[in-house]
Amino acid sequence: MQVKAFSQGPAATTLPHVLVVEESRAQRLILSALLVRWGYRVAEASTAEEALAMCRATDFDIIVSDWVMQGMSGLEFCEAFRALPRDGYGYFILLTSKSEKSEIVGGLDGGADDFLIKPVAPDELRARLRAGVRIMGMHSELVAKNRLITSTLRELQQVYDSLDRDLIEARKLQQTLVRDRHAKFARGAASVLLRPSGHVGGDLVGWFNINERKLALFSVDVAGHGVASAMMTARLAGLLSGASRDQNIALTGSDGGQGGAWPPEMVAYRLNRLMLQEISVDQYFTMCYAEIDMVTGRVWLVQAGHPHPMIIRAGGEVEQVGAGGMPIGLIEGATWNRLEFQLGRGDRLFLLSDGVVECPDPQGGEFGEAALAAFLTDAAQMGDEEMLEALVWRLSDHRGGAAFPDDVSGMLFTYTG
Repeated sequence: MQVKAFSQGPAATTLPHVLVVEESRAQRLILSALLVRWGYRVAEASTAEEALAMCRATDFDIIVSDWVMQGMSGLEFCEAFRALPRDGYGYFILLTSKSEKSEIVGGLDGGADDFLIKPVAPDELRARLRAGVRIMGMHSELVAKNRLITSTLRELQQVYDSLDRDLIEARKLQQTLVRDRHAKFARGAASVLLRPSGHVGGDLVGWFNINERKLALFSVDVAGHGVASAMMTARLAGLLSGASRDQNIALTGSDGGQGGAWPPEMVAYRLNRLMLQEISVDQYFTMCYAEIDMVTGRVWLVQAGHPHPMIIRAGGEVEQVGAGGMPIGLIEGATWNRLEFQLGRGDRLFLLSDGVVECPDPQGGEFGEAALAAFLTDAAQMGDEEMLEALVWRLSDHRGGAAFPDDVSGMLFTYTG
């Protein structure tokens, strides 16, 4: 679309092209002479039919047309003019001796922009033309701005589509951080729940073998959402990886000839020091990290700002353990306390993110630890994977079917003894 710019001052150098449509040759000459004197470019037509044909070939900016003419009337011409394909807006002034309000309303409904009562006063005509120029100038500015907005939105959409494709690929890569959703061991089994709220998430759950006797479990929730949190989870996945044992921050490399590990409170301390002294970003995370002796069922656990872990006893009773603790990456030199407890045959340990207990209903009410404990009691006879799937359905029902506002994750470990 070609956008015209009109000068609005008395010394205008770019004024519109005006078509004068008038049966009376004398009146037409008078009007044309006035317009030329005021600096307008002028064309003339003696009938509406002739004027319509001229409008098909030329985009006139302003039409000054008599209402009452032989053949097609000025109002009919206005309606036909509005139906023509145009690059810009055409301002239409009807000249009439009609003064009834109903007739004026009919003219406005037919597409006219303004009216002049005949005989036309030159000063009034000039003022109406200037008003038309101002309106057309504003229209041209709006068209230009709309084109700019449309172009910008198109560019933003292209950027968004590119980011969306990248985030989809990033989500696929992030899902590979948790290679197995269910694993069986000689004396236990572990199942994973991981539901990001967006393309990528800030939650991480997993496990690794310390040695033939001991297993480590972890549940991590990086503060925030989006790419930055996802990148941090990728970094932490490398630091808690069983595949790259030399990079694993929890492992010491020796334990009486077997692979060894730092105690859970030292793992939290080492991660905190790494976050503040080496990584040095404005991020922090919460974590539950547990070390399990697969022979005895003894558990050593640290809770660093993460929701309280739940123990589901073989008989169906649910116990909440832990005392809170400081998130990791906030305070230099922070310390954590180790929690010890015993798992019996058939007992389960559930490490969960705050996306579970803080999941809000449509009114904002949180799901809460009491509701979680009640659910775990009712679901105690379910298998591990079935229990986690049922929990997702329970949270979705609590949300009223809406999407989860935060990542939902958890690690469920069953000790078979």
